[in-house]
Amino acid sequence: MTLDEITYKINGCAMKVHNTLGNGFQEVIYQRCLAIELERAQLGFVREQEHVIYYEGIEVGTRRADFVVEDNVIVELKAVINLEDVHLAQAKNYVVAYNKEIGLLINFGARSLQFKKIYNPKNQ
Repeated sequence: MTLDEITYKINGCAMKVHNTLGNGFQEVIYQRCLAIELERAQLGFVREQEHVIYYEGIEVGTRRADFVVEDNVIVELKAVINLEDVHLAQAKNYVVAYNKEIGLLINFGARSLQFKKIYNPKNQ
């Protein structure tokens, strides 16, 4: 499956969740529902996969992406009124830290579902 096909399926799953629940729930609720839909779409995923963060070769902590789908796409969820630059920066950092080509930032908190595709600058 290509990255475009994977991201298309993920977006479809997110749309189903948002159309069913609407906005207004906590992020964890959307995360649980998206996991159900990803499974139904037969997409392989890991939820909250921990990854070590390094600073100049020194381990400084860990971070967990909401989803790693098909071992290729980082998915970061939000449930906020509007996405801000800090959310995009966070998603971009995950894509780089996990060394994936692409990530999706999905916001369930707005009236309309918001998607942002994030590319790893190292791969461009």
